[in-house]
Amino acid sequence: MKRKRVVVLGATGSIGESALKVARDIPERMEIVGLAAKNNARKLAAQANLVRPEALCLVDQDKVAELRAALEYQPKIFSGESGLQEIACLTNADMVLVAVVGTGGLRPALAAIEAGKDLAVASKEILVMAGEIVMREARVKGVRVLPVDSEHNAIFQCLESGRGLGAPMGDEATTDRDTKVPPTLVRRIILTASGGPFRDTPNEQFAAITPEQALRHPTWNMGPKITIDSATLFNKGLEMIEAHWLFDVEMARVEVIIHPQSIVHSMVEFADGSVLAQLSHSDMCFPIQYAVTWPDRVANSLPPLDFAKLRQLDFAAPRREDFPALDLARRSGEAGGTLPAVMNAANEVAVSAFLDRRIAFPRIWQLVEQVMNRHASVAKPTLDAILDADRWARETAVALTDQPA
Repeated sequence: MKRKRVVVLGATGSIGESALKVARDIPERMEIVGLAAKNNARKLAAQANLVRPEALCLVDQDKVAELRAALEYQPKIFSGESGLQEIACLTNADMVLVAVVGTGGLRPALAAIEAGKDLAVASKEILVMAGEIVMREARVKGVRVLPVDSEHNAIFQCLESGRGLGAPMGDEATTDRDTKVPPTLVRRIILTASGGPFRDTPNEQFAAITPEQALRHPTWNMGPKITIDSATLFNKGLEMIEAHWLFDVEMARVEVIIHPQSIVHSMVEFADGSVLAQLSHSDMCFPIQYAVTWPDRVANSLPPLDFAKLRQLDFAAPRREDFPALDLARRSGEAGGTLPAVMNAANEVAVSAFLDRRIAFPRIWQLVEQVMNRHASVAKPTLDAILDADRWARETAVALTDQPA
């Protein structure tokens, strides 16, 4: 069994830390050959000293000297946004794990695909913004796009078990195989959501929600952006669009259900009414390992489920009226073109404004809707058109931040 040589973009974040844990757990199957981070020079150096990859990248060029001073060996060092693209094309790499927060991972992801590297996607913004381009280029280059989000990795596994349809970029990627999930086989893809810290909070209390309260996620330990997205359910909305592109399935067949325990990571309902679900503890090491070792399953030190201690698994419909992010995401996913990129960019600005205490919690989705309503979407956009729409949305959201909804 071949050991996978992996470059990790976003190494100092929670996904990056989990990836290093997986590499330590299954060294015979995973080797870290590159690590990249935005500006945390000391943490990147500590990680590098531990696993000794051949190359590093620090986007913040002003901190490269600090990185060099903290290293105990002399790897190749890239820097700047261009450095992310260079390390993503590392000759010795088989796979690039993209865990960069926000839109910064798009160009490195496309560079990795162009270089013939398999892609493990943890940055959902890549597929939200440019899913059509990313998946098309992956097909052209014959590389695999493997999901790392726990929900999409769960769907991937369920579809494989259902009838080998889990991997759009699988061994038959260079054939004319139709990768679309056919309605004759699959009725629904069901994404589970914890519901965040406010799933039971009356909406009349939303205006008083503080960043500290919103950052207390009941299940997962994540960075601030994705944690706030989980509180508003924008995270789940982005995942709906991600599933649409990963599995080439219509938005109408992608649904969301609230599951507070976060044990069932997602489900697939097949045409005969049977439902397959993937279950595990809430630990990102599970989906990262499967993306790296696929199609094999490899023993590890992760804890098994103890069903006797689970007691119960609860499910409920999302409160769509109180959390409009789901409907905004469905609207943008169904419209396609540049609208998903606009929604994503506006949300990033709104989340930042909320964390800076410049807007109230409900203003996040109000601001996103305002920006979406002002956008003239471009169908079948080029990468430049997508990036232009992203810039426009950010500028518009900033201008609207201090205005009433």
